[in-house]
Order: sequence, then structure tokens, then C-alpha cells
Amino acid sequence: MRSYTTQRIFDLIVSGSLLVALSPLFLASMIWIRLDSAGPIFFLQERVGRHGRRFKIYKFRTMVADAELRGAQITIGEDPRITRSGRLLRHYRIDELPQLLNVLKGDMSIVGPRPEVPRYVDEYTPEQREILSFRPGMTSPATVSLTGESILLGEQSDPESFYREHLIPVKISTDLEYSRNAGFISDVTVLLTTVLKLLDAGHRR
Repeated sequence: MRSYTTQRIFDLIVSGSLLVALSPLFLASMIWIRLDSAGPIFFLQERVGRHGRRFKIYKFRTMVADAELRGAQITIGEDPRITRSGRLLRHYRIDELPQLLNVLKGDMSIVGPRPEVPRYVDEYTPEQREILSFRPGMTSPATVSLTGESILLGEQSDPESFYREHLIPVKISTDLEYSRNAGFISDVTVLLTTVLKLLDAGHRR
């Protein structure tokens, strides 16, 4: 079982190093988003973190500026609200990189259960709420195993209900089992597996 101190040191070293190393990619993404479509560069959304504390999660904007007014909060398959730049950013998960700032702030960890929006968390059972005792992360075992989530949702007649009734329970169960026994080595393994998945996605594009 990892200690808070060990996890925090790991988070600070990894997030700080990646922010420096990936700064050219950050700059290129920001310029492309600005040139590609009208609206802000960053997308901020309220999520629920450890012990139910709410925070603003940072992402590069990948959809039209008023996307939440034009459809559901979840994104499916070939969602028409996704911008040209957004498709590439999402494919390689570059849109998630601003969450390194959330990690530096202490809102999130590199590895941990993905944080959900409040309206989904409000529906958690008492057993599922145990997931809120862990700091949310940028990637997790559930994230790695559900890389085709948006495609799967696009195949459903009611994507919203499918997400709430099927995917959320699977995510919570998978990440709870991991988080209860996670350690430094297992966190590094999840991080490296995530990177390999992204590289494989790029190779198959």
C-alpha cells in the first residue's frame, strides 16, 4: 500500500518533468486550437475529487465552444461537436495533458480513479462512494482497459444510460480493486501501460 508522501513525491516529479519536457507540444496545441475554431483554448469542468471535494479539471478544448448546450455531457464516436484539431488531440489523449497542472496543485494524482462530474457521483451507492477516499488520477487500470469507450458508447441506442448503468460500475469496481492495494511499482506499471497504449493507437491511426 502506497503512502501519501510517496505518492505525492511521485506525482510532483512526474508532472513537473512532463510539463517541462512537453512544453513545445503544449504550445503547438494551444496555437492549433486557437487557429482551428472560435472559443477558449482550455476547457474547465467541475469534477468530484477525494472526500467529495469539487475542483475544476483542465483540458484542451476539443469541441465547439457551446458543446454542452448542443448535446450530452458524454462524447460518443464521431460526435459532430468535436473540432478538427480536437479529433487528433483526443486520439492521442493530448487534450488530457493540462491535468498535469491539477496534479501539481494536488487536485489529482498521475495514477488514480478518473474523477466524475457531480451528477454521476450523486448516484453512487454507499459501496461505490469508497472510490472517493482515493485521490483521482489522470490514468487508471479502468482507463487502460476501456480505451475504446467513445466508440462503444456510439454503438448504443441510449449512450447516457449505458454509461451510467454499465460503464460507471465497471470503472469503479476495477479502480477500487486496484486502489486498495496500489503501490509505487504498480503505479509505474499503469503509467507505462498507458503510454504503450497511446503509442499503439498512434501506430494504428
